[in-house]
Amino acid sequence: MKKLLVFIMAVFIALPAVSQVNFGVKLGVNTSSITMADARTVISGSTSYLIEKAKGANFGIYGGLFLRVNISKLYIQPELLLSTRSNDYTVTNIKTQIDSTIAQNFTRLEIPVMVGVKLGPVRLNAGPAASLLLNSPKELIADPDFETIYSKMSFGYQAGIGLDLLNKLTFDLRYEGSLKKYQNKIESTLGAPVNLDDRPNAFLLSVGIMF
Repeated sequence: MKKLLVFIMAVFIALPAVSQVNFGVKLGVNTSSITMADARTVISGSTSYLIEKAKGANFGIYGGLFLRVNISKLYIQPELLLSTRSNDYTVTNIKTQIDSTIAQNFTRLEIPVMVGVKLGPVRLNAGPAASLLLNSPKELIADPDFETIYSKMSFGYQAGIGLDLLNKLTFDLRYEGSLKKYQNKIESTLGAPVNLDDRPNAFLLSVGIMF
C-alpha cells in the first residue's frame, strides 16, 4: 500500500512538467453486479446456509479528481475517486427454507490509470484500476459463528469511450472488470471456510470539468 501511494504521488508531482496538462473534477454513477456462477453452501454445526447472487444490478455514485497529460493524439489520465457500490446476495437457511436478501454496501478509493487516443472530440481509452476498500460491509450471515473476510485491495481494468466539448466538459462511459474476488472466504468457527467466486463488474458514466 505504501509503495502504491508513493507511486501515485510521484505521478502527480512529475506529470505537470510535461506540456499540455489538464486537471479536472468528475462526478458519475455506476451500475454494479457480481459474477458468481455457482451457489455456495456454508455449514456451521447442524445449520447449513445456501449463498447465491441476487438477480439484477445496483446503482452507486463516484467522484473525484483526474489529471490528463496530452502527448499529441495520445494521453495518460490517472484518477483518484471515491466510489460507493452495493451488491445483493440471497442467503437461505436450508433447514427452515427461510431466505433473505443481504445488501452489502462498499465504499472504495478507486485509482484507475487510463491510456487513450483522441480522434477529434472522441476518445478511446483503457487501463488498469486499483481499488481500496474503506469500510466494513455487512456480514452475509447473521450467525455470530460466521465471519466474512474481505479483500482490502483489489485490481481490475477499465475500458471505454469519451467525449470532450469546448475544451472544458468531458464525458466518459466505461466498463470495469475485476481480476480479484470481493471476498476471500466465509469463515466459520464450527466448519470449514468456504471461498466465494464473486468477481464484481460495473458500467461507469461520468461528467467532468477540465481546468
